[in-house]
Amino acid sequence: MNKNTNFTGQPIFGQILQMIKRGQIHTIARKHGTDRYYKKFTTYKHLITMLYLVLEGCTSIREVTTGLLACCTKLFHLGLDYSPKRSTFSDANKKRSSNVFRVIYMKLYKQYSVFLSDSRLSKIDLKRLFIVDSTTISLFKAILKGTGRKPKNSSKQKGGIKAHTMINAYENVPCLVRYSAAAKHDHTFLKEIDLPKGSYITFDKAYNDYIQYKRFTDKGICFVTLQKENAVYKLGEEFDIPDNMDEGVLKDESILLTYKEDGIEKQLKVRRIAYWAEDRQRLLIFISNNFELSADLIALIYKKRWQIETLFKQLKQNFPLKYFVGDNVNAIEIQIWVSLIANLLISVIKSRLTKSWSFSNMTSIIRQHLMNYINIYKFLNDPEKAWLKIVKEKQREYQNTLFPKLKGAYF
Repeated sequence: MNKNTNFTGQPIFGQILQMIKRGQIHTIARKHGTDRYYKKFTTYKHLITMLYLVLEGCTSIREVTTGLLACCTKLFHLGLDYSPKRSTFSDANKKRSSNVFRVIYMKLYKQYSVFLSDSRLSKIDLKRLFIVDSTTISLFKAILKGTGRKPKNSSKQKGGIKAHTMINAYENVPCLVRYSAAAKHDHTFLKEIDLPKGSYITFDKAYNDYIQYKRFTDKGICFVTLQKENAVYKLGEEFDIPDNMDEGVLKDESILLTYKEDGIEKQLKVRRIAYWAEDRQRLLIFISNNFELSADLIALIYKKRWQIETLFKQLKQNFPLKYFVGDNVNAIEIQIWVSLIANLLISVIKSRLTKSWSFSNMTSIIRQHLMNYINIYKFLNDPEKAWLKIVKEKQREYQNTLFPKLKGAYF
């Protein structure tokens, strides 16, 4: 029997779970009291079961429980001493607070964020750049209210949960997430953001809130966003555009925004930059409270906002966020949190590899071989190594054969 170090050790799923400290999860569960009414299906076992669902791409509770039964000989290695019943799993998704999974995600984020930094970023200290946006996940209207105007055919209107997200541009994984009904206005999320002085934050015009802009300015936080088309303002000083400036910068000036706070009219001085985006064939009007950076760097900061759109696309393409195993808000939030945990762990694995992989390809391989005994790091760093070793062994075995046609069966 051929021995190969690529195919030894624990199943891939077990290797992923090794990144989660079991004692740490038990400590979090005790602190939040999420194991109080469960004798066997603890928070840790719930997390394992949900990770199996997310990584395998399961679309129903039956699919999860049956899939685990098919891997019954490996459950003990994963930390499961039994396969949960459908009713137990469904009940836990409904009653165990989704907040405990948020705490687990944030704990893992703080533990592994150091592995996710991108040293190639330049021009500006992007370690201090934070990007804010939201994505809507469609649901039945009975669960959460939909957004937008009511269509003529009311049967077409769907509900949705909106995930308000902030990422650090240096890490490209969420560092703050809040959920709300899709109908809730985006700008309320800005109230929950607390960044250190000297940070940069960028978001689109859906987060328009002059009071929050003033709060950022008072705290020494630089914001960059788009100006709303119907914004009312007073012109101030116009700044010269250097000859070596990006040709897309058309105007650089200061303006005064007028707003009311507690019934008192106030003004906020901001910078207004008109920029022609050649790649999009569109005029963009940026506003910012930073008067020190060059106008093209302000445009670059906003351009980095596309990074969070890529993250949303990555999550929706690789994890089951179209089909939910629960019909209540708590179950839906648990599934989204566990999807974020899976995304974080796979991102950490990707950062440790010497071979370059696309996130989608790597996730697909993990999904196909989740319960196979393959050393994930050795295989992904050199996926052809085991095959080439077998080819060489067969070449040596048949180098003096009288029947060379047999060689075709091996290489």
